[in-house]
Amino acid sequence: MRRTAARPSAGAAPADTGTAVAAGPAGHGGPAGEPGGSATAPPAAGAGTPDASRTAPDVLRTAPDVLRTASDVLRTEFSFHLPRGYVDEQGTVHRDGVMRLSTARDELIPLRDLRVQENPAYLSVVLLGRVITRLGTLTSVHDGVVENMFASDLAFLQDFYRQINAEGHTRAAVRCPHCSEPFEVELGGSRLGES
Repeated sequence: MRRTAARPSAGAAPADTGTAVAAGPAGHGGPAGEPGGSATAPPAAGAGTPDASRTAPDVLRTAPDVLRTASDVLRTEFSFHLPRGYVDEQGTVHRDGVMRLSTARDELIPLRDLRVQENPAYLSVVLLGRVITRLGTLTSVHDGVVENMFASDLAFLQDFYRQINAEGHTRAAVRCPHCSEPFEVELGGSRLGES
């Protein structure tokens, strides 16, 4: 969390409002008067004395945060919109969801699953149950939810999984069949007529 100014506590001198402060872990670098905060303001640029409330690793950990740009941030979750939608036991249709990037563990653990060992095609069901973090208003998404999806939604999610884990985004380069002009399409799923 970044703070643009530290709030003074009772009896403390006002802080320099032009200094950006990147808060470290809980108990380090908080403003005066807050739990874990210190009564001293961070030093001005070039003061040469480190803030006594922050240890060297905290300073090193937060320093790159100040220089980080939006393009440097790794995107790990991607929204999607299912073509048909998952219908739960109450008849509610769930279409909007979020899938996270897969880890090596996500791809290895399903290989130990007996259902996958008996039928390798079940691998994608178990894997998708691990990486889909949200689907509509469901409280949890697991392989039981995925196995009850329509085949078109399962195929969509398999393609979506491959796209975000191979490319790191949900866009695909295509060419217009009429004029051969290249352009990108969003594979995250959208309602008809949206792009």
